[in-house]
Amino acid sequence: MKKNLIKDLENLVGKDKIFSHIEDRFCYAYDATNNFYLPDAVVIPKSTEDVVKVVRYANQNKIPVVSRGLGSGYTGGSVPIKGGIVVSLEQMNKILEINKEKKYGIVESGVIASDFADEVKKEGLYYPPDPTSLEYSTLGGNVAECAGGLRGRKYGTTKNYVLGLEFVLSEGEVIKTGLLSSLDDDLYDLEGLLIASEGTLGIITKIAFRLTPLPSYSETVLAGFDRMEDAAQVVSDITKAGIVPSALEFIDGDTLDCVLEYISVDFVQKSDAVLLIEPEGEKDEVQKEMEMVRKICEKNNAKSIKSAETEDEKEKLWEVRRASSGALLRLAPTKVNEDVCVPPSQLPNLVKGLKKIGQDYRVTINTFGHAGDGNLHVNIMCDRTNSEQMERVDQAVEKLFDLTLKLGGTLSGEHGIGITKSKFLENEVGKLGIELMKKIKKAFDPQGILNPGKIFI
Repeated sequence: MKKNLIKDLENLVGKDKIFSHIEDRFCYAYDATNNFYLPDAVVIPKSTEDVVKVVRYANQNKIPVVSRGLGSGYTGGSVPIKGGIVVSLEQMNKILEINKEKKYGIVESGVIASDFADEVKKEGLYYPPDPTSLEYSTLGGNVAECAGGLRGRKYGTTKNYVLGLEFVLSEGEVIKTGLLSSLDDDLYDLEGLLIASEGTLGIITKIAFRLTPLPSYSETVLAGFDRMEDAAQVVSDITKAGIVPSALEFIDGDTLDCVLEYISVDFVQKSDAVLLIEPEGEKDEVQKEMEMVRKICEKNNAKSIKSAETEDEKEKLWEVRRASSGALLRLAPTKVNEDVCVPPSQLPNLVKGLKKIGQDYRVTINTFGHAGDGNLHVNIMCDRTNSEQMERVDQAVEKLFDLTLKLGGTLSGEHGIGITKSKFLENEVGKLGIELMKKIKKAFDPQGILNPGKIFI
């Protein structure tokens, strides 16, 4: 690493934007995977110009650069495994514009997802992408990982709302696309390449998002089942019936038990699995869909169907879902969280397969997630200090990925590849796919300084 790194960075962007003490760098050395790699320096830019200066300097000196939001990722995508400079965009957090007439918003990358959604709502508009981490994940991170969310079934994921990007390439050039560009954008879809690129092609500094009208009406129900397979079959049957609820969430029974010990919701019954279902739109349409949903649940042996009667009850039901991830840490100190995604019609087969994997490898598996679009979060609860147990966990993860691909699915519904899934990527995209992506990486980042060691082995 360059001898005068800290002094050079201070001269470039100012001493107040540089963190070099080990206790400060420690805070930027890990994400939700708890993989730990200490950076040599942390820069907290306040403008695109700051980012340009740092990246240009890093490229000239062949120093790795890792961009970061708030470090909530589950695949190690923002950890600096090669050291170097972490560029944390947390203070580039301005909402620059909300255009009510043309229905778009422009933000800096460090804006927290829920803050943007709340501001948009004040204008009578709607930003549908709704990752479970929306209260502590940044929009730049959501774009870099192509975050899904609770409403993905009806509205799609983050990529469906990006209207333009501003990003910094490895040599310090600034590229603007879509709504943020004055040029003809009928060419290569550069923003499409940046979405889900995990910071390996450029550092995203600004984003333009498409907004929609706020839905006028919604209903929310929680349906309980004595068998997970019945709940999974409901998801498949809802899909076959052509019903598209805005949210269709799955929680298994053990996870539900943890949640009910963690928060107080006295009107939710214990079950082997529950589905949280919410259609929204015009009132007549929603009520018709909900009637069909109830019949499908009853046909598949639902033991309970609880409708939210008030806004407070609705919030409580959603709290059950949002608390699922945190509540699981009551079971074990380590949570290996995989976000596999299969066609909704294959969800019953995935659920059956998960039970067998848990038995075969003697691991505890807890599952919840966005069942409506087949994206389940498979959590293996364990203790990372137990090496024998972690060997079995690794074997279970490999078997999970094999099953997912056999069912026509994908290794990641929204968390990305990062470092935790890179050795499995070729199984999904093939050698040719890997080579093509490496060529794209080389074109954007000739010296390989941007988030090196991610996605590819």
